[in-house]
Amino acid sequence: MKVEVFVPAHITGFFQIIEDDNPLKMGSRGAGVVINKGVRTKVKFSRSDKQRVIVDGVNDFITWKVLEILNESFELPSLKVYHELEVPIGCGFGVSGACALGTSLGISRLLKLPLTVNGAASIAHRAEVELGTGLGDVIAELNGGICLRLREGAPGHGITDRIIYDPLYVVCKVFGELDTATVIKDPKSRDMINFIGSGMLKRLVSNPTPENFMGLSYEFAEKTKLLTRNVKEHFEIIEEEVIGASMAMLGDTIFALSKEPDTSLDNPIIAKIDSKGARFIQ
Repeated sequence: MKVEVFVPAHITGFFQIIEDDNPLKMGSRGAGVVINKGVRTKVKFSRSDKQRVIVDGVNDFITWKVLEILNESFELPSLKVYHELEVPIGCGFGVSGACALGTSLGISRLLKLPLTVNGAASIAHRAEVELGTGLGDVIAELNGGICLRLREGAPGHGITDRIIYDPLYVVCKVFGELDTATVIKDPKSRDMINFIGSGMLKRLVSNPTPENFMGLSYEFAEKTKLLTRNVKEHFEIIEEEVIGASMAMLGDTIFALSKEPDTSLDNPIIAKIDSKGARFIQ
């Protein structure tokens, strides 16, 4: 018997870090877009007497963290967790959150644990916060759409809303990785992020359109000085083709919302907005 979960990737446009001693209440406010490419997680019983985690040859610390947290309350049997990635790690697609959420949901269903969807997702959020790999991806990936994180925290604690939009494509090009933990744990970076990001959510809620979301996202990337040279150069190339473009937080990646899938970018990732959020496939 096995369980398969699809968790869509999440690209953050802008955010503000909110501290709390309780990891379930700590997180970020901001906005991002969820796409229909992400992580497929398969969970099944293992014939070995040890837990196994397989993710395209990469040692996935976030999955081990989820297993560790689950073992605090439940005695897990030997399990095999396999992640199939449709987007790259460390490039601003919320892959660690997607792996954590897929693992927690998959194990909860396979073992019939006494957890709701929000309960299982809260474990994934806690794992992200404690490892410093993310602050708001899990709750966005659970909900889908162009997601507004109105109140920080895990699902069940945080509050989200979504922008109404016509069908749109998400066009991305990856140049390289950025270490999320290094940025969000650096005091100077955190202060700048919070100063610039503090009023942006209110500005978006007052005019909740995809165009405004993208404009605020680029403003955030530029003013926080997180904007990379690669993203800035390619923004000028595609600016006239799309309704807006910016940098994925946090990755050396440009993303854009577009009415058409055609783009001048070489080797792009083309996706659509995913409005369903995380879901069981099998």
